[in-house]
Amino acid sequence: MKLAVLCPHFAPDTAPTGEVITRIVLELAELGHELHVVTALPWYLHHRVERGWQGKAVRVERTEWGSITRVNPFPTDKRSIARRASAFIGFSALSGMCGLRGGRVDGVLAMSPPLTLGATGWGVHVARRGPLVFNVQDVFPDAAIELGAVTNTHLIRVARGLEKASYRAADAITVLSEDMRLNVVGKLGAARESKVRIIPNFVDAEVIAPVDRLTAYRAELGIGDELVVMYAGNVGLSQSLDLLIAAARELVDDPNVVFVVNGGGSNLDVIKASARNLPNVRFCPYQPRARIAEVLGTADVHLVPLRAGLARSSVPSKMYSILAAGRPILASVDSGTEVERVVRQAEAGLAVQPDSPALFIAALRELLANGESRARMGESGRGWVTRWMSPAAVAAAYEALFCELSPSP
Repeated sequence: MKLAVLCPHFAPDTAPTGEVITRIVLELAELGHELHVVTALPWYLHHRVERGWQGKAVRVERTEWGSITRVNPFPTDKRSIARRASAFIGFSALSGMCGLRGGRVDGVLAMSPPLTLGATGWGVHVARRGPLVFNVQDVFPDAAIELGAVTNTHLIRVARGLEKASYRAADAITVLSEDMRLNVVGKLGAARESKVRIIPNFVDAEVIAPVDRLTAYRAELGIGDELVVMYAGNVGLSQSLDLLIAAARELVDDPNVVFVVNGGGSNLDVIKASARNLPNVRFCPYQPRARIAEVLGTADVHLVPLRAGLARSSVPSKMYSILAAGRPILASVDSGTEVERVVRQAEAGLAVQPDSPALFIAALRELLANGESRARMGESGRGWVTRWMSPAAVAAAYEALFCELSPSP
């Protein structure tokens, strides 16, 4: 098959969704398919186009399996919804113009967010006559509304309209969990329920494998044999890292526990200010992809904290990486959602109600108190993820879906 792929990030960009789509593309290429990717110039890490990639609005690379076209993402202040919306529109329009070239394809895969790539995917689908699969990583604008980041009623109506139009225009919609499937079906209507399919994100359990907890990364951070409680990932409005700060404040007199925030994002300065007088909290930037197993293995407990309401529209991909690293999870999420189900089914940690410091701290104390239990949870989580979440299985699911939508004559 010949496939067109539209996505906001692709290697060497470091965004989690970029890592996901990069591996899916490479796995599909291994299956013998030709792929043409349209994406952004690398920009995620510092929220600006990276050095070495500046100077051109469009760059085209030829690969042994097809091509990669990278366009300017028009990076701007993430805290300004209006500016972000304008940037998404500009990026999606430029992507669309580049995606129209190349003749007929057997399928179009468009990734959201940004939601505007739904319209771009539809345009490429019409021009190049391949069925459109709309991959939803986060249900937008639900998450932004829950957070209060979008309050303008006119903007909400426009986003809702674009969301519904994107769902209807797609031949199939892929989501990460049953919660997200029910969310999308509720907006699409029961008559179109069969269009919505669950294909989870993968984790590469060969690259992310358990390592000894006394890593070189610990030494770089000035940490020895202390118990490390880590949050690794985007520091934004969706993550209730105030729980981490509350726990650090509660345990500030315990010399055997250190809290680490590994990552960055729009809310980082706020969290740093909250931790200003807490000597047991360390902040460190994203590390190179090659160090992911070492970074994750540095922790004794990993945190997956989502604000109330968000776990029904989002599934953090880092959860699967943590499981592959063989470390237990403390999740603060809505009950009955995918994150809680995975943690409980995999017996890989504890899950508590969101935004409750008392419950969160009690669960964290329980995990920190029992090393044998943590080891058992880590081993169980890794076993679960290696059985169900391989890159090859996820790519095969997309291959099967495109074959179903565009059967050979």
